[in-house]
Amino acid sequence: MPPNIKLNAVAFISPQNQPILIRTFVKPDDQAIKYHYIAHTSLDVIEERVTAAGKSGECYLGLLFCLEDVAVYGYITPLKVKIVIALPLSDSVVRDAEVTAIFKALHMAYYSSISNPFLKLHCSNEVSSEQSPLLAVGNPKWKSFKRRVDEISRVVGQTSS
Repeated sequence: MPPNIKLNAVAFISPQNQPILIRTFVKPDDQAIKYHYIAHTSLDVIEERVTAAGKSGECYLGLLFCLEDVAVYGYITPLKVKIVIALPLSDSVVRDAEVTAIFKALHMAYYSSISNPFLKLHCSNEVSSEQSPLLAVGNPKWKSFKRRVDEISRVVGQTSS
């Protein structure tokens, strides 16, 4: 990995374009709203790329856009769950193979959590039937998924040091 790759934020977005998990790894918590904005903004770019690509089957969408001091990359799973990562902008080159490896690790963390047969995906009655049952990610039962995402961020940050 390049000497300065670090995750600023990770977002998982449902096929219905609703956030499943938005996790920030920057110190000041006042930056969290910025990464929510970035995740929602990336949906338009992802939709354009998926429409333009047709049925090519490529999951990695590449660099979506740069905003201020952040480079935003996108990935879409075969089940249309979108994964967005924000990396700090730098002068060094970030190779697609390294970013793809991060996305594959995040995708496997999500897949492992969803594949857990003991995890109930049913939401409470107060959640609309139109919304994905995956929105219950705030539920304490999803702790292992959050831990996996945090561990991936930690490992990526360690390999960059």
